[in-house]
Amino acid sequence: MKLYSDSFEKLINELSRLPGIGPKTAQRLAFFILKMQKEEAESLAFAIQEVKNKIHYCKVCNNLTESDICNICSDQNRNKEIICVVEEPNDLIAIEKTRGFRGVYHILLGRISPMDGLGPEDIKIDSLVGKVKKGGIREVILAINPNVEGEATALYIAKQLKPFSVKITRLAHGLPMGADLEYADEVTLTRAMEGRSEMFST
Repeated sequence: MKLYSDSFEKLINELSRLPGIGPKTAQRLAFFILKMQKEEAESLAFAIQEVKNKIHYCKVCNNLTESDICNICSDQNRNKEIICVVEEPNDLIAIEKTRGFRGVYHILLGRISPMDGLGPEDIKIDSLVGKVKKGGIREVILAINPNVEGEATALYIAKQLKPFSVKITRLAHGLPMGADLEYADEVTLTRAMEGRSEMFST
């Protein structure tokens, strides 16, 4: 016997596609949405549509923005000589919350992962190399998650940047192997940023 109507089952299926949302949680969320006032549900649906229509990647660093260039890249008080390389926009947010970094960012939008069919050409490494090649960059901080794929990505980037006159560092102290920046607390990230180590001497 069919338990749900087609529309309700479709909502559950769509919600279950979200990360960290299993079938039971998706079902609870679907019932919650069903109990919402019509105006509230429409407001939620509109917010989802609006964020999909308005938000895109910054032309300079690949951060999420509604403008061509994000607020960080357009901030004249930022030190443009230091680039912090992260995997995803949520990693940038985690570092920004520490209030301890005043350089700029480069977001890879992924990491090298042969198991997932992702190679260097599938993430934003070439544009990073292009920035460094132009000159004016004093240091590149590889703030990439300390797991197997992250380490492989960091090593690949470091080798690509080695021919240029730039200091290449990695975050250190307090970030255990296998941890994600997104879930690290602000004190740990601050110490990791302060204790970064150089990968290759130039």
